[in-house]
Parts: sequence; structure tokens; C-alpha cells
Amino acid sequence: MDQVKQGTDALFILLGAIMVLAMHAGFAFLELGTVRKKNQVNALVKILVDFAISTIAYFFVGYTVAYGVNFFHGADAMAAKNGFELVKFFFLLTFAAAIPAIVSGGIAERAKFHPQLFATAVLVGFFYPFFEGLVWANKFGFQDWIKSVGGAEFHDFAGSVVVHAVGGWIGLAAVLWLGPRSNRYKMDGRMSAHPPSSIPFLALGAWVLAVGWFGFNVMSAQTIDKISGLVAVNSLMAMVGGTLVAVLMGKNDPGFAYNGPLAGLVAVCAGSDLMHPMGALVVGAMAGAIFVLMFTLTQNRWKVDDVLGVWPLHGLCGAWGGIAAGIFGLPALGGMGGVSFLSQLLGTVTGVAWAFAGGALVYGVLRYAVGLRLSQEEEYEGADLSIHRIGATPEREVSW
Repeated sequence: MDQVKQGTDALFILLGAIMVLAMHAGFAFLELGTVRKKNQVNALVKILVDFAISTIAYFFVGYTVAYGVNFFHGADAMAAKNGFELVKFFFLLTFAAAIPAIVSGGIAERAKFHPQLFATAVLVGFFYPFFEGLVWANKFGFQDWIKSVGGAEFHDFAGSVVVHAVGGWIGLAAVLWLGPRSNRYKMDGRMSAHPPSSIPFLALGAWVLAVGWFGFNVMSAQTIDKISGLVAVNSLMAMVGGTLVAVLMGKNDPGFAYNGPLAGLVAVCAGSDLMHPMGALVVGAMAGAIFVLMFTLTQNRWKVDDVLGVWPLHGLCGAWGGIAAGIFGLPALGGMGGVSFLSQLLGTVTGVAWAFAGGALVYGVLRYAVGLRLSQEEEYEGADLSIHRIGATPEREVSW
């Protein structure tokens, strides 16, 4: 029976890894559909190569930083439990690689290609797994400290904070260092419109992400005996809540409509294993509102040129999800308990502070050492000229 369970667990988490791997196609098509046509090929290549760099960085460094495990102890260690540790690495790698995929959407259309690859290696090799280890492996007694202060450990079942908030706040730091795209904000206060190049591709990316998210959340149980249908239904309810509110507040704008479900899914990750479905619906609805309001503010009033809105979507909705687990996870609101609002607040603030500081450091060093931005000519031509844009032609910016 042990052999059967080990094989089943390995298959279970492998299927999760494959589903989350497919989400990276969703990241690619979401960015492809949102950027201008001249930058589409760059977006596709960037997501793919970022994943490859992430794999190397996480295999050789990041996984060890997070969990103290490496794969240099011989064949016996690798084959143990039907290779479960290896497929667990694969599964968690797909989470780690989401960090540069998230950042990519914020810095699109004016960032140099090769410095971003270096940033990916450093972020996935150290900054992300360091916080991952604090939360999911109790490194340095972090969870013990949280529990001593708040009465419960910081609960982040599938990474609202560990993955999404961290990626979103790193992305904000990168966007601030880069500055807006050329001619995005004019001297007289007007804003040049940069409409999405393809709503169908944007929608396809959102659908691929949404479907893969059920592997992201449900398979976070990691072993078959811990699987919970509650996680699946809560993910569904949060997705629906985010969709409806984003459509309503976004006045049927398709960009908001297809980011709404993603906002809900980001927010529900942390508490998807302990909320009541009605709580998950409210959490998702609130996330949809946060995205629409904050995307509009950042773009129009604050003039922060976050192309895909990764800070509102991942950074803020992820932070909301971490805190919401300490509200809607309580028995008084239909949750299963075992959480504390104070613990959730402390864990979330720690993740946000670590991510923003790490992103500011990495991208700040790169900015002054090698430069982050394309030249005006390269930006006008479309993305990084080191990427061969087959069939692409320059487009003039549209001003509405």
C-alpha cells in the first residue's frame, strides 16, 4: 500500500505541475494580447526564456534556499518515494517561475531583454525562495514567531502572498525604476492611449490561467490524502465574484472583464482550504473591485505605467487575500478556524516589505550597472532589437 500511495502522490503533484506549467502559456498570451502588436513576439519569447532561466536558478539554488534540499546525494535520494521530491520540485518551480512572469507584464514594451534574465535568476534563486522558506518551511523560526505574536501561524495555502503579492510588489519596484513608456504621459497632462492589440489573445490567456489555477490551488495539498473539494469550489466562487464585480465596475470593458476572474483567484489562494464558499465569493468580489479601482488610479491619476496592472492584480489582490484568510477563515464567518487576523496581517506585511525591498535592490543595481530601458529607437521599433520580430512592423502611437 505504501508503494501505491507513493506512486499516487507523485502522479498527483506531477499533474499539478503540468497544470501550472500550462498557466505560463496563459501569462504569455495575456501579455501578448495586452501589448501593442509590434511587441507581441518579444512578449512570447520573454516568458519562455524566463521560465528556462527560472528552472536552472531554482534547481541549483532556490529550492535549497527554501527547503534545504538538493539533488546531489546520488540516485537513491532522487528515486525515493517514486521520485516524489523531484516532482515536488517541478511543482514548486512553476510557482517560482510565476514571479518573473508577473513582473514581465508590468515592465512590458520598454525593458531590455538580457538584464531581465539576470533579474530572473537572482529573484528566483534567492529573493523569492527565501520568503517561501520562511512561510512554507518555517525557516529561521518565522512561523514560530508569528504564532507567538498572533496566536496562529501565518496561513497561505496556495500563495496569495508567497507568490502573487511577492511578484506584484517586485513588479512595482521594477516599474518605478523603469518609468513610463515613451510618450505615454504628455507634458500637458494628457495620456496617450495604448489599446490592447488583441482582445481574443488577452481572453485566451485569462482562460488558460483560470483553468490552470485549479491545479495551482487544489494540488497545493501536495499529497492525495490531503486533497479537498472545498479548495476547488472556493476557487470557483472567487473567480465568479471577481468576474461579476469587475464587469460591473469596469462598465463591460473586456480588459477588466478578463482580469476580474484572475483577481478573484489571486485573492482566494491563501484561504481556499478553510473559507466557506460564500466567504470566497465575497473575497473574490472585493478583489475584482480592488483591481478595477487601483488599475484606474495607477494609470490615470498616479501615472504609474504598469502595463498589465500586475501591482493591482497580484500585489494588492494577493495582499488582500492574505489578510482575508484571517477574516473569512474564522468560524464566526463560516470558516474552519485555525487562523488569526493579526498573524495574517504580520505575514502579509512581511512579504510585501521583503518583495518591494528586494525588487528595488535588484532592479536598482541593474539600472545603474547595465541599464534597464531600451533606447527610444528600440522602443519605437518595438521591444528589444535583440529579439528578431518576424513579420512585425513599427506602429505609431495612437493618441485619443
